[in-house]
Amino acid sequence: SDFAYIFLPVVVYETSLKTYKKSVKQWRAEGRIAVWLHIPILQSKFITAAALQGFTFHHAESNSSTLTLWLGEGHSRLPGYATHQLGVAGAALDVDSGKVLVVQDKNKTMNAWKFPGGLSDPGEDIGDTAVREVFEETGIKSEFKSLLSIRQQHRHPGAFGISDMYIICRLQPSSFNISFCQQECMRCEWMDLEELAKTREATPITSSVAKLLLYGYREGFDKIDITMREFPAVYKGLFYKLYHRELPDTYKITTELMD
Repeated sequence: SDFAYIFLPVVVYETSLKTYKKSVKQWRAEGRIAVWLHIPILQSKFITAAALQGFTFHHAESNSSTLTLWLGEGHSRLPGYATHQLGVAGAALDVDSGKVLVVQDKNKTMNAWKFPGGLSDPGEDIGDTAVREVFEETGIKSEFKSLLSIRQQHRHPGAFGISDMYIICRLQPSSFNISFCQQECMRCEWMDLEELAKTREATPITSSVAKLLLYGYREGFDKIDITMREFPAVYKGLFYKLYHRELPDTYKITTELMD
């Protein structure tokens, strides 16, 4: 490999600045073009020695940091770390009553109606995040049906200045008795979808998605739904989820034959 991946055992952390210099010289001689250096938090004192050799931070986790050193020609071609955070909300719509679940957050400067949601956990699917967040905030159980909208925002103040992706999913509720989280929510209720689409007491994105939901509710959800299919990934044992508008059966058969 052109890269050196260094997971140094504790005993090696007795290394000195001189040893770092020797290691970098050796990696260059071996034709390495980049080095990844993983340092546990309890050994953070060795970051200084690494920085003096040109290492820079790539990312940090709860118990370690990862530094990189580009040894190749020109600017570094190493991939950056995550540039976005992912927020997901669930629009739980009861198709029998035409009512949708909405909340008002606590500790907000504007008490506007919105769909319950939060940040996706690492390795968590979008639909699973929506279902989990709705249950944690409102006590309502639901099932993922489709993806409705995606909002992209850059330099997000609440995300330490990185970009933010905010996804709203359509959910089908399977319970209806609200028991909302007192720490996060000030109010929670089932609101008539048409009322939510008209009220000025909703966030702009909630108002827009409410109108989208109302259109789907009246004209058919096939008009608005972005559904999900799962496929095996090129990496053995892994799978990915593909979101797209539902295809007619004739096109599904054609696509499967071509694959």
